[in-house]
Amino acid sequence: QVQLVESGGGSVQAGGSLRLSCAAYGNTYSSTCMGWFRQAPGKEREGVLTIYTDGGTYYADSVKGRFTISRDSAKNTVYLQMNSLKPEDTAMYYCAARYGRPCVPSREGDFRYWGQGTQVTVSS
Repeated sequence: QVQLVESGGGSVQAGGSLRLSCAAYGNTYSSTCMGWFRQAPGKEREGVLTIYTDGGTYYADSVKGRFTISRDSAKNTVYLQMNSLKPEDTAMYYCAARYGRPCVPSREGDFRYWGQGTQVTVSS
C-alpha cells in the first residue's frame, strides 16, 4: 500500500508559477512510477507528467516547456513545478503511483494509488 498526500495548490494569475508536492508513505519500493494528473470542470481526467525511479520522465504536449516534474527519493516526494500558468491549467491536480512500467501519463488505468487532489486556479 502507498498513501499519497498532495500540497501546494492555490490561486495564481496567468503567467504565474506554483509548485505542487506529493509525499508518498508506505511501501514505496525502488521501482515506482509517480505521476501527476489533472481534471478540469466538465472534462475527463488527463495525464500531465510522469517520472520513474531512474529519473525518466514523460510530459504531455500541453505542458512541455512550462511544467517540470522531479523527485526526491530520500524524502519519497515528487514535485510539480508549474511556470507560465494559463487559465486552461485550472483543474484539480492529483498525484498517483504505480509499481513498475510503463510509466507514461497516457496509462492512467495502470496507476493504483491516488492522492486526494489539490486545486489549482489560474485567473486571466
